[in-house]
Amino acid sequence: MADFATSIDIEAPPEVVFAHLVDAERMVTWLGKRADIDPTPGGAFAVELHAAQVRGEYLEVEPPHRVVISWGMLGIDDLPPGASRVEFTLTPTATGTTLRLVHTGLPDRAASTHAAGWANYLGRLRSAVAGGVPGVDAWSPRATSA
Repeated sequence: MADFATSIDIEAPPEVVFAHLVDAERMVTWLGKRADIDPTPGGAFAVELHAAQVRGEYLEVEPPHRVVISWGMLGIDDLPPGASRVEFTLTPTATGTTLRLVHTGLPDRAASTHAAGWANYLGRLRSAVAGGVPGVDAWSPRATSA
């Protein structure tokens, strides 16, 4: 199993960034095209990305500093729904927020694909939080793994 970690700085307070992790309308501005979520421990996390359907549940929700979800994909045998874990930690800074993402329990073959995917989606999050419109999401894991 593989783990992936990264962080980005976002020019917005943790409360604003946090809202993009727990509100379905805000989530689809950066992650996916449809979200059916219940941001309470044990609540559903179902997001339809451009090229995949993510399923899991919210494991921990600590406003406005931390969100932990289980993560997997429909139709992926070695990463089924809820098989891995994604932790978002939000730390206030002088200019906004540092978001640290740690994705654990990934199959080895999926680590580089998820690293590329998170780079795409965290860039979209930064844009959405700033009020921008990231545009149509054309990222595909197939392009990364080919």
